[in-house]
Amino acid sequence: MHVHILGICGSFMGGIAAIAKTLGHTVTGSDINVYPPMSTQLEALGITLTQGYDPTQFEPQPDIVIIGNALSRGNPAVEYVLDRNLPYTSGPQWLLENLLNDRWVIGVSGTHGKTTTSSMIAWILEFAGLEPGFLIGGVPENFGISARTGASPFFVIEADEYDSAFFDKRSKFVHYRPKTLVINNLEFDHADIFADLAAIQTQFHHLVRMVPQNGLILSPANNAAIDQTLQRGCWSQQQFLGKDWQAELVNPDGSVFTVYKAGVKVGVVDWALLGQHNVDNGMMAIAAAHHAGVQIETAIDGLSGFKNVKRRMELKGAVNNISLYDDFAHHPTAIATTLAGLRNKVGQQRIIAILEPRSNTMKMGVHKDTLTNSWQQADEVIVYEPAGMNWSLADSALASRAPAHIFQKTQAIVDWVVEHAQPGDHIVVMSNGGFEGIHQRLLDALQGTVSQEII
Repeated sequence: MHVHILGICGSFMGGIAAIAKTLGHTVTGSDINVYPPMSTQLEALGITLTQGYDPTQFEPQPDIVIIGNALSRGNPAVEYVLDRNLPYTSGPQWLLENLLNDRWVIGVSGTHGKTTTSSMIAWILEFAGLEPGFLIGGVPENFGISARTGASPFFVIEADEYDSAFFDKRSKFVHYRPKTLVINNLEFDHADIFADLAAIQTQFHHLVRMVPQNGLILSPANNAAIDQTLQRGCWSQQQFLGKDWQAELVNPDGSVFTVYKAGVKVGVVDWALLGQHNVDNGMMAIAAAHHAGVQIETAIDGLSGFKNVKRRMELKGAVNNISLYDDFAHHPTAIATTLAGLRNKVGQQRIIAILEPRSNTMKMGVHKDTLTNSWQQADEVIVYEPAGMNWSLADSALASRAPAHIFQKTQAIVDWVVEHAQPGDHIVVMSNGGFEGIHQRLLDALQGTVSQEII
């Protein structure tokens, strides 16, 4: 079968493409921005890519068109498909019909931690010899790929609440029908498609209704938003982090913690990750893998060898004893937990936080009342104010206890860092986008400063 994918270069759709190719289909696709690394990965699989959405890409005509949720009416490729009545579907629906309908699906949902927790579960299953399939919105370092079909019944998927397609406004995750469901947390996000938290809770309620009676739902204890959702109806087994599963920090930075099941100590995780949020993610991963049949001790051993996902506090380089990290945080809660974890690690050493409020929700000003508090663990805060903001960041900067600086140009941020960074500093760049390549630009600029000093 010839599968053509519109919007193929996103992490989710790129994963769909890789899986379709593995299943023996001829796969082609297009995107508005066809560039590495996703374009390189797809071309290496023998997938032909088209830049843009000109209708000529449908020659020869595919058997099915998978339309990504970034495309909408008015797109020339979409209009071509509709006018000629070509068979089409969404990525989540195609995945259900072609791969997930006979698998033990482990779905990881929630506002934060989906990618990391999914990667942890997949690695634990791999470590246990179970060869799982997975589709993750990032690249787990232990695997080096974001998706594969797997060789066992188990399939781990990042269960996103974002909508499925322009013709299917249900959340992606309602298509996955998990037997093991992790709900990490639940906050208001995606204000471009959800009116309020209640609207998101309704989608999660639909997801909960699909978990079988012999399935398991894992969630934190005493989380009001999740509790309200589960009270609308739950027909599955439930276990709670903080009640059935508990973690006790051995090191304040979360690099070592003790695991308890039903109050009984079962082992200690000693790993490379930091922060209470990652401890919580790790505990969810242990519990989910255990439901799939992995011994708790094996899961703990696997986590101790887990390498974090790219763009999750990824150390990009160090120049003159100045460390530069890349992190995906783009929501106030994620920003706060990321900085808290780093603070616990570095103590009194200076932290410079560089933020790009890039998401639609952030640009709309939904988080403007909580953003300032999220960065207070930093010693200096640099905020990029992109075009299209519906509000001014100036008030947030004025209300900040930590010195905060607003810039409209990324080069101005680079210049500021070169002038103010000192040996021993830790610079964290937080964005869910490419941020105009600022990570390498900062490293290059700092390296140039060191060379000039040596000369």
